[in-house]
Amino acid sequence: MYAKDIQANMAKTASRKWYVVWAGRCPGIYLDWASCKLQTDGFPGASFKSFTSQAEAEAALRSKPANSASARPATSRATPGRAKSGLTTLSKHQIEKVEADVKIFVDGGCNPNPGEAGSGVSVYTNGVLSSLWYGRYQPTGTNNTAELAALHYGLVLAGEAIKKDLSAAVFADSSYAINCITQWAAGWEKKGWKRKAGDILNLEQIQEIYAVYLQIKDRVEVHHVNGHIGIEGNELADRMSLLAVDELEAGWRRYPEPIIIDDVLALRADAAKSWSYKTGPTSKASGLS
Repeated sequence: MYAKDIQANMAKTASRKWYVVWAGRCPGIYLDWASCKLQTDGFPGASFKSFTSQAEAEAALRSKPANSASARPATSRATPGRAKSGLTTLSKHQIEKVEADVKIFVDGGCNPNPGEAGSGVSVYTNGVLSSLWYGRYQPTGTNNTAELAALHYGLVLAGEAIKKDLSAAVFADSSYAINCITQWAAGWEKKGWKRKAGDILNLEQIQEIYAVYLQIKDRVEVHHVNGHIGIEGNELADRMSLLAVDELEAGWRRYPEPIIIDDVLALRADAAKSWSYKTGPTSKASGLS
C-alpha cells in the first residue's frame, strides 16, 4: 500500500501545473486552470502560460512574457487603435508624444466584482515619476466605481497642475469612466440627469466628477490606454489600487518615497496582504512635487 501511495503521489505531482498570468484581472500564479481562466477569459491583452513546477512559474512571473516562447500573446488591442467605445486608444509611443508637463495615469480595480475595490494614481512631471497615490477603498464597490474614483482624483491633480500654469493630461484604461465624464454627462445633464434606457448608474459619483471636469475641460487632455500591457504609469496605478484595498485606505494617501519602481511593480494581489508599508501623508498636499 505504501509503495502504491508513493506512486500515486508522484503521478499527481507530475501532472500538476502552475499557471502564470502576466496580464489579466489579477496577475500572479494560479494552481488550477479554472482560476487562471477566471483571470484571463475575456480580458483584453491577456497573457498566460502553464508550467510543470512552482520554481519555473515563479521565475517566469519575474520575467517578461516574451521570454517564454509559448506564452499566450496579447490580443490586437495591445496595439494603438480605436476601442469598442469609439475612443482612440494610445500606444506607448503615442503617450510619449503627448505634450504635457504633467501626465497622470489612473486605474481602479475590484475583486470580486462587485466586492472590495480600490483606486490608484501615478503622476509624472516632465517625464519623471513624481508621486504615487492610493485610496478610495470601497468594501462593496465595483470595477466601474473604482475606475471613476481614480479618474476623479486624476482630474483633481490635473487641476492642481493647471493652477501652476502647467499643461496636464490624464490617461485611463476605462472607456466607461472616460465616456461618462467627457462624452455622456453633458447630454445627461441637459435631460435632467436622465436617460431613456433607465437610471444612470453611479449618478452621484458621476455628477461630482463632472463638476471637476467642467472647471478644467478646456485645458486638460483625457486619453484612453490599454491596461496591463506594460505601460509603466498604468501598471503603477494598478498596483496602487491593490494597495488601497490592502490598507483599507478610504481617503487618498501618498506612497512613501523613495519610490523603487521595480518593487511597486512586483506587487501582486496574492502578495498584497503580506506586505507592510510606511504610511505617507494623507492627501491635501499636492501630488506634483
